[in-house]
Amino acid sequence: MKLFYQAAILVVFLGTLAACGGGGETANNLDAKKKELEKLKSDKAALDAKITTLQEEIMKADPSAAAAAAKQVSVLKLVPGEFNHYIELQGIIDAEDISYVSPRGMGGQVKSINVKLGDRVQKGQLILKLDDAIARTQLASAQQGAEGIKTQLALAKNLYQRYKNLWDQNIGSEVQLLNAKNNVDALENQLKQMNENIRLAQEQVNFTSVYSDVSGVVDILSVRVGELFQGVTAAGPQIRIVNNSRLKTVVDIPENYITKVRKGSKVVVSVIDVNKEFNTTLSVVTEAINASTRSFTGEAKLPTDGTLKPKQVASVKILDYSAAQAIAVPVNLVQSDDKGKYLYVTEAKNGKLYAKRKTIVTGESYGGKIEVLSGLAANEEVVTEGYQTLYEGQLISVLK
Repeated sequence: MKLFYQAAILVVFLGTLAACGGGGETANNLDAKKKELEKLKSDKAALDAKITTLQEEIMKADPSAAAAAAKQVSVLKLVPGEFNHYIELQGIIDAEDISYVSPRGMGGQVKSINVKLGDRVQKGQLILKLDDAIARTQLASAQQGAEGIKTQLALAKNLYQRYKNLWDQNIGSEVQLLNAKNNVDALENQLKQMNENIRLAQEQVNFTSVYSDVSGVVDILSVRVGELFQGVTAAGPQIRIVNNSRLKTVVDIPENYITKVRKGSKVVVSVIDVNKEFNTTLSVVTEAINASTRSFTGEAKLPTDGTLKPKQVASVKILDYSAAQAIAVPVNLVQSDDKGKYLYVTEAKNGKLYAKRKTIVTGESYGGKIEVLSGLAANEEVVTEGYQTLYEGQLISVLK
């Protein structure tokens, strides 16, 4: 047993010593390893060619053995079709019509509120009343003053008409007639000014009635009777009305997509919470880049839907590339080496199927598929199962 432990310790020591010296050897022999890799690749190519030659010789000499040696694979026939690439982002649902209710004047103390939170209101509906005591006092004073001027004006006109009748009969003086006329004109001007004062006073009274500018639902109501109503305070809007019949999705788009996204781009909006999907287009694309987020804003209108609410989170897919007759294959089929990307297709020779390596040039990838720009043709059969261990020229059979 002692000899066993000593031998184990010796093995560990020798392993540690070899490991310590390995780092320097790796660094010093990097060029040698590269040359060895190239040699192995060259040998593999030669072996592949030799295997192909041997297989062909075996098939000629013993067809039954060749059939047994064929590797079973599954294939996919290439059919050109539409290929789309989307930019996937997260957006927020918002309302097209959002009204922050505010007074038309300076505001004032709330005397009554005619709606409750969550109520549906119509455009032009009375929302609340402000204190109108001072405004009504001013209106009554202006109306009273106008009535007094009307009385004076009626008397002045009567007097003027009498002087004019006498003057027409060559009785009286012209000075009396002119004074009477001037008095009528002065009172008419006063009445005109007083009517303007009445109009302004009436406007002040009207300002104490606050109406809704849009039809919608009251979703903020943060003012009470007796408080000062200004519309919007430092804490935010006091009354907000949202019209859910006109909704939109708002999304921030990274600036690197600025050349790929434009007004009219197709959009797919998915709202996971309600399990619904909407096809729409970008109706707004802002020109300026947000300096803090390095993004620009896009908006897409949504149809009327009772299940959608403002501020809901939505998944937004913006179409930035589309090809009508594209050849696309599953991404996992594409392999890579130092010569580029490739995959295997079937090739028929003398009534047999062989694996043929095809070097390809790829484009965009989306949804587990990648577009092949060159290297493949329609109706070719791509190997989808068993491709990992294939080699050029290998005999294959297709699983039914």
